[in-house]
Amino acid sequence: MAMPLRQSIKVATYLAEQKLRKRDKFPLIVELEPLFACNLKCEGCGKIQHPAGVLKQRMPVAQAVGAVLESGAPMVSIAGGEPLMHPQIDEIVRQLVARRKYVFLCTNAMLLRKKIDKFEPSPYFAFTVHIDGLRERHDESVAKEGVFDEAVEAIKEAKRRGFRVTTNSTFFNTDTPQTIIEVLNYLNDDLKVDEMMISPAYAYEKAPDQDHFLGVEQTRELFRKAFAGGNRRKWRLNHSPLFLDFLEGKVDFPCTAWAIPNYSLFGWQRPCYLMADGYVPTYRELIEKTDWDKYGRGKDPRCDNCMAHCGYEPTAVLATMGSLKESLRAMRETVSGNRE
Repeated sequence: MAMPLRQSIKVATYLAEQKLRKRDKFPLIVELEPLFACNLKCEGCGKIQHPAGVLKQRMPVAQAVGAVLESGAPMVSIAGGEPLMHPQIDEIVRQLVARRKYVFLCTNAMLLRKKIDKFEPSPYFAFTVHIDGLRERHDESVAKEGVFDEAVEAIKEAKRRGFRVTTNSTFFNTDTPQTIIEVLNYLNDDLKVDEMMISPAYAYEKAPDQDHFLGVEQTRELFRKAFAGGNRRKWRLNHSPLFLDFLEGKVDFPCTAWAIPNYSLFGWQRPCYLMADGYVPTYRELIEKTDWDKYGRGKDPRCDNCMAHCGYEPTAVLATMGSLKESLRAMRETVSGNRE
């Protein structure tokens, strides 16, 4: 795990504070969606299926920042849609960074080189570029040629200017252990991105392509083979060791979707950004009036094949904090990653 030491300490301190306050539900990171519009039509995403009137909407800066502050989360993942299409996205980032929130701006990078002058490097800020494979596979997943090459150039430019750059890769049942190894090797060794996040694709109900999502056993076999031969240790993966164990099927966890709540133009989404069972106006209402016990594998059939990081990474993090052995293990990997 290659999370910067400063960030690791802040998150650990935050979790310790929640334990002292005896809070059983709290946000680890907010998934903020200040718009749904996008300049691509990825086959595994359903955000752009909203009506034209909704796609034209942009969340005001004060509303976006206010939602994050309301939740109290130490980290924010700004997604969408494509966040760089928001005319005030730089101001949203600037205000969150000023409040020392760790901000990850998730982007397909098509607009990154054009908009990069609006941003300033900061230890509290990173561009997170979506990369689902090498050139042919990635361009196929986003249904447009040339996107991979532009993303690579944007990553190089951002790194040259001193920005932290992470990546997010989603894998489908069309992937093999070798395709995963190839793209992660390229991101880790050739592009030298700071961190990489990975996730098995979830059967998002509005996604145009419903045929290529992974089941639980497929996921475990895929990652078990991809991680073989010491790959886990050499890749700068932005995950806890226990979450990677979870992907391999070495451990199993319940879902803790409440730890990565989603806030969008519609409000706080129940129960997570992958499922829409209604919206509420306040974070408190989301936590207190959502029946969290009815979600998860074996409880809701929509959850049966989900192993997405938004539900299970927080569980792994909490399990790590509750175990001295796992805490030391995570600390060793963090320190090792920061020495590379």
